[in-house]
Amino acid sequence: MDVLFAQQFLNLLTFGLWGKLGRLTHYAVDAVLISTILAGMRRSTGLTFNTERVTIGGDKDANKWIDKYLGVGEWVMDQSVAIAGSSGWFHRTR
Repeated sequence: MDVLFAQQFLNLLTFGLWGKLGRLTHYAVDAVLISTILAGMRRSTGLTFNTERVTIGGDKDANKWIDKYLGVGEWVMDQSVAIAGSSGWFHRTR
């Protein structure tokens, strides 16, 4: 009961944005996961997303944003491999 009251109180104080913050966080995490999956595909198969085929209103800045987005996935993949490699739970087979 107290948790429900706290959520409703936070929602009231933030003019309804508190509930939307969770949804925004969920979408952001999903976007990073998709970018990381694409980075893993590139590393394991060599298949790379063709950003030149994407045209949003004829704007070339969209390609830069897509490259930055894919770079986030590369960074997450690098960090994940570094953490897994330094832990005792994983070992290299190659």
